[in-house]
Amino acid sequence: MAGAGHSHGDGHGHDHAGHAGSRGLKGALILTTIFLIAEVVGGLVSNSLTLLADAGHMFTDVGALAFSLFVVWLARQPATSSKTYGYLRWEILAALLNGAVLLAVSAGIVWEAIQRLRSPEPVQTGLMFLIGVAGLVVNAISARLLHSGSSHSLNVRAAYLHVLSDLLGSAAAIVAALCIRYKGWSVADPVASIVMTLLIVRSSWSLVRESVDVLLEAAPSHIDLKKVHDSLQAVNGVESVHDLHVWTLTSGVVAMSAHALVPDAAEHQATLEAMTRTVAAQGIHHVTIQLEGKTLEECEPEHSHSH
Repeated sequence: MAGAGHSHGDGHGHDHAGHAGSRGLKGALILTTIFLIAEVVGGLVSNSLTLLADAGHMFTDVGALAFSLFVVWLARQPATSSKTYGYLRWEILAALLNGAVLLAVSAGIVWEAIQRLRSPEPVQTGLMFLIGVAGLVVNAISARLLHSGSSHSLNVRAAYLHVLSDLLGSAAAIVAALCIRYKGWSVADPVASIVMTLLIVRSSWSLVRESVDVLLEAAPSHIDLKKVHDSLQAVNGVESVHDLHVWTLTSGVVAMSAHALVPDAAEHQATLEAMTRTVAAQGIHHVTIQLEGKTLEECEPEHSHSH
């Protein structure tokens, strides 16, 4: 073996995105909590089961937003001797958990909607309309606060999907209330619920699948592994590249490790810098490259001990 190089340079960008996501989560959490309290008080005063039921749904969203905000703080904690990457992966675990909760809630809503299609129940359209309008306004503001951060963080995207599910639910409630009041279509409520829920299920499933891919250290979908390999092997002085791995540490942090055969030891530093620049141009900044000055056959005794 001849030497190794290590480079990482996207920490600042990830930290900036984390701060932006944190601000959005705080704003959405405050708004959702205020609306939750208002619904509980309104439900108790008016003796409305609809309001109290919706408040229970909002309570799960408050919990999801609070959990996401906690994970943003946790992910910023420094690495330790036992957790050398710190708590970055908690962001992915939070996204997976929130995505799974959304799928479970969606299944419950669809089940309830099917029951109501079989046996329609009377609906207080006036109260339903007011709840829908109020929820639409609150969730639209919350979604706006979370929108920018959702493109950089799986954790924030999970919270965004929670809010978006409520926003679509509020829109569905408004349309259903108007259809029932003016057209007498009693099935409008469960049908609207099913349509909106199916839209959320699609996004939630994508979130869960992406979270699992990160936890399994799969190559990121936007990275062409063959292109990475070929570009590294094309660097002047590199004879071959092997043991190439590319994975995602957490949202926005792509890592890579590889072994490269570079026979001329005098060119190792220049070659290493050129290889680092090559993969940085492809969005990979956390890089570890092991340079070898011997052929694989000559290194076989060492490889038998190290792998």
